[in-house]
Amino acid sequence: MRRRGERVPREKAAAVAAEEEMKSTERKAEQGTEEYQCTGLLEQDFPELCARAGIASVPKVTLRPSPSFPADEEPAELPLAEVLARIQRKYSCFQPCIQVEREHEDPRSVRAIFLRGWKIEGDMLGVLSQCLPALAGLQAVHLWKVGLTERLLPALAAVLAHCPRLRTLSLEGNPLPEPAFHTLMGSDSMLAHLSLRNNSIGDAAARLIGQSLSTLSSSNRSLVSLVLSFNRISDLGAGYIAKVLGPFALTHGEVVERRRLLLVEALGRFRMTPKETEEQRERPSSLRGSMAPDKLPPAKHGKTPTKKKEPLRREEARQSKKPPELRAAHSRDAKLSGQEKPSPEVPDPAKQLHPLLEARQHQGSIILPGNRALLNLNLTHNHITERGLGAFLAVLEGQQREKKPKMPGQQGLLCLSLEKNRIPPTSPAFVRLQELLPPPQDPLPKTQGQEGEQELGT
Repeated sequence: MRRRGERVPREKAAAVAAEEEMKSTERKAEQGTEEYQCTGLLEQDFPELCARAGIASVPKVTLRPSPSFPADEEPAELPLAEVLARIQRKYSCFQPCIQVEREHEDPRSVRAIFLRGWKIEGDMLGVLSQCLPALAGLQAVHLWKVGLTERLLPALAAVLAHCPRLRTLSLEGNPLPEPAFHTLMGSDSMLAHLSLRNNSIGDAAARLIGQSLSTLSSSNRSLVSLVLSFNRISDLGAGYIAKVLGPFALTHGEVVERRRLLLVEALGRFRMTPKETEEQRERPSSLRGSMAPDKLPPAKHGKTPTKKKEPLRREEARQSKKPPELRAAHSRDAKLSGQEKPSPEVPDPAKQLHPLLEARQHQGSIILPGNRALLNLNLTHNHITERGLGAFLAVLEGQQREKKPKMPGQQGLLCLSLEKNRIPPTSPAFVRLQELLPPPQDPLPKTQGQEGEQELGT
């Protein structure tokens, strides 16, 4: 009995030791990847980080092949060997590799990367989390059938958030069991073009996407093009998306929240000094109401301004005569360094305004304009009927009746693609849609091999 009792702790100790050894190996691999400093050369950084992470099969980094011949010229008759070589190069993108496009010959000028047909695991995503932010010129990421999961998608979004120039993201052929693509469209997203084609997106996911485009607390102001073609969106999902694109009346609860925000704004002005109040009046109306309760300036009592503060007040008076954007940039830089210097970029004032404060009164109701930043919406090859088309038609007519907004980039929907749905071509609503909008255009330019992807993806 004693020997049996002594054997159990030994087995447990062996299991614990094996687990600790595995954790130690993983920790060393993580430390190895953390110690490596990326150079911005993907051909060098990617294999090195894969080796340090213990990835056995490392995909190659290759240049994306250019078209074989100009589109306006007829191809000459080629020998069989050359034809076979071209076919092999055309479909080489389906082998595990990372294809890159460059701005010019400099290997550090990568502007787009393409991953197609091979699954991205957690360790590979860890390697990409270091490689991609080191590419200073990266503007587009295309991931086609890479086996994304709802667990990896937030991690991927966090990685892409560290790529300052990234504006285009294509996640096609990556269906998720649970809706999660809406997390890519928050108010803090900097994406301008997003393609979610062929991802089995249904009405539940469409509802979350609509909420991400515009909610009571935030509104996406950067996304101008959204591709949702080859999905499973019906009239219900189309209605969810259309609701946030057009003007709509606030509910009682939303009206109460708007009154609270206006009260916070009034209290903020009450607590301001006379000089700050004057600057607030000079500020354009589109920038007002952005003050949160936890950012209100504290009330000042007791002390009177000393002579040391007079030069600062004269500087504030001089800055108050400048445009609002320059005053905001000067104030931010003065806090950081205590002296005036040019700001590298001007903050977007639209992101500082609460959506409810954009509402206006109309015929006894308070109307919210909805999301007007989205200009191009592609819903081809879904399950939408004339009922869903009617919802979008009402939005377009409402947007065109509205006055043009003062802020640039807020024109509203300019291109809506609804072909290959369950809508008869002779439908009066469809004819009316074509009258209101110009012919649809693909917001993401087609590249070599995309036609084959479309056939395989559908």
